[in-house]
Order: sequence, then C-alpha cells, then structure tokens
Amino acid sequence: PQPEDPPRSTEERLAYHSAFVTIRTPAISALAAQVRTLMILGRHQQATARPSLIVTGPAAAGKTTALLHVGRACHLAHTRKNPAPPGSAHGSAPVAYVLVPPGATAKTLITEFARYLGIPVAARMTQTQITDAVCHTYTAAGVQLVLIDEIHRLNPRTTTGAQAADLLKDLTERLPATFVYAGINLPETPLFSGTQGAQLAGRATLIDCGP
Repeated sequence: PQPEDPPRSTEERLAYHSAFVTIRTPAISALAAQVRTLMILGRHQQATARPSLIVTGPAAAGKTTALLHVGRACHLAHTRKNPAPPGSAHGSAPVAYVLVPPGATAKTLITEFARYLGIPVAARMTQTQITDAVCHTYTAAGVQLVLIDEIHRLNPRTTTGAQAADLLKDLTERLPATFVYAGINLPETPLFSGTQGAQLAGRATLIDCGP
C-alpha cells in the first residue's frame, strides 16, 4: 500500500497471507524431472503402455501441491511451444487432473475422467460407452499427462475396487499419455501389490514426498 492509503482490514490481511507461494522442494524437482523424462520416452513407445510415476508419502506432505505444480508447468510449457491457431475456440489440453472419488467404482472413476474435459455423460450410458468417449476425446484433445490424485482410495481387494484398477490399466494402454498416481503411503496399500497391482507398479517409478 502507498503511505497515504488507509490501513488494510483484517480480511485483506488474511487474504494476503493465504496467497502462499509454492517452494520448489526436492520432491517437486524430482517429480518435474521424472515427468519430463517419461513424457519424452513415452512419445516414442508405441508397443506397450508408457512408464508411469507413483508419488507417495504421509498425509499433508505436499503430494497434491507437487502434482498441481508440475501439471501447471507442463501445461504452460506446452502452450508456449504450441499456441492455439488464430480464431480457434479451443486449444489443446495437454494435462488432465482426476481426483478419485470415495468408494470409487469403475463407472464413477471414468465419469470423473469425462467430467474433467466436459464430456457429456448420460445416466443411461454404460461404462464401456463412457470409456470409449473418454479415450476418443482425450486423444483428440492431445492429453499427454494424466494426474490421478487420492489413488489410495481404490482397494482392489473388493470387487468394485478391482474393476476400477482394471479400468486404470486399460486406460494406460489406450491413451497416449504418461500417468502419474498420487496417494498416501502407496507401497503399503493393496493397490500396488498382488497380481493386479504388480502390473501397475512394475511400470512405475516411485517418488517419496517426505515431511
């Protein structure tokens, strides 16, 4: 404020202090470097699913912050290199961010993928129809990086959780994108253990967000 301005109110002061900056921690630096590397490698890998990343750590360790920071950086870097053509109403969407809903089933999870890009989903649509629409639209929109947060909510030991985990494996093989999963203490969860989990974990690099 200028010297002649009135003192700021309590609300203005709280608003100022709530606008924190993101400090580039070692975890964010490691995640950014790994994402860039895997995205470059993934462009030239056509035969199988692209390698992925797992971001893990205790609660409130900054996993979501790191995820969003790297996603924003990738989005801005892509749009700088590939600006939308003049007169175009829609630019490309290089990054997608999906939050796993509590008690997710395969259908509710794929619906979250659809909601992110505004793909219309009718109540009568089947999971297969929604998945086909998501894969088509994500490919057409040029999605290169898929960030999946709160992945620890999936439990493949239940029937619905196993179907949701199978859906993720299917998406990694159908979408030309790099997948990054984030959740609490993931190596200790059943999602990345057992026969099904080993397929996801076997393609992934682990990044641990410490306190």
